[in-house]
Amino acid sequence: MAEDVLVGLDAPDDAAVYAWDVERALVSTVDFFTPIVDDAYTFGAITAANALSDIYAMGGRPLFALNIVAFPADLDKSILVDILRGGRDKAAEAGVTIVGGHSIDDNEPKYGMAVIGAVHPERILRKSNGRPGDRLVLSKAIGTGIIATAIKRGTAPQQAVDAAVDSMLRLNARAVELAGQLDIGAVTDVTGFGLLGHLSDLADASGLSAALDAAQVPILPQARQLAEAGHIPGGTRRNLEFVAPSTRWSRSLDEPDRLLLSDAQTSGGLLISVAAGESDALADALRAEGHTAAVVGELRSGTGGEIEVR
Repeated sequence: MAEDVLVGLDAPDDAAVYAWDVERALVSTVDFFTPIVDDAYTFGAITAANALSDIYAMGGRPLFALNIVAFPADLDKSILVDILRGGRDKAAEAGVTIVGGHSIDDNEPKYGMAVIGAVHPERILRKSNGRPGDRLVLSKAIGTGIIATAIKRGTAPQQAVDAAVDSMLRLNARAVELAGQLDIGAVTDVTGFGLLGHLSDLADASGLSAALDAAQVPILPQARQLAEAGHIPGGTRRNLEFVAPSTRWSRSLDEPDRLLLSDAQTSGGLLISVAAGESDALADALRAEGHTAAVVGELRSGTGGEIEVR
């Protein structure tokens, strides 16, 4: 029934939430895309990590998943086996069972998952719960879209490839667990709309403006150099165009800086607003467990969704 939809289209978030009873709610999401790395197994694992991320961003625990597959009939089926094996193994790392799925014949391979999770109705994390004065913690470095574009063009340095793959394979499970021990406000995961797009969305949903410290944002190795060389995804450029009207830029930031902050991410980190006195502790705890985390800005009273990038 409509009244049991706790998070839906009326106030869109990272996933939908449906109340099962007073102590249980189901969290549901779906995501799929075309290959972004050359290795089929790694592509499958990254895709699974990306799909699971929306469940974590809502404070949920993923339970089971369904595969979504599009695959050319004339392509070697061993490639598909490797993709599915990568997705299965990453899901297993998260304690998730793949229980079925659906496949179609398509000219271009695509893979993804529909994921169902659980959360207590009173512990749902929303991107609309930001508070003035909250500091913003980002749990992963950005730049995967630019590096993936360079991979497709055969020009990505191995250091950049390795760092991007390691980041995309990292689950956001531990990040949300650590954040849940502190006084947190809003949470979202940074994916296709880029850091600025998701920050603007979070701030707007919370009725606040935001400030972003560009120098504090962690960047994947070689991503800046690849941006300067022109390896920019179309989605990244569209993201920058979208946020431009609501963004005030420091004059010291050039076009590569702005494109990096708008870069469309795959399996990106969580953007978490946390009480100012606890932001350093959260970033330190994340770094201690291998995340490339940093305190990157703050939420402020002001026009919803406006961002000052300094």
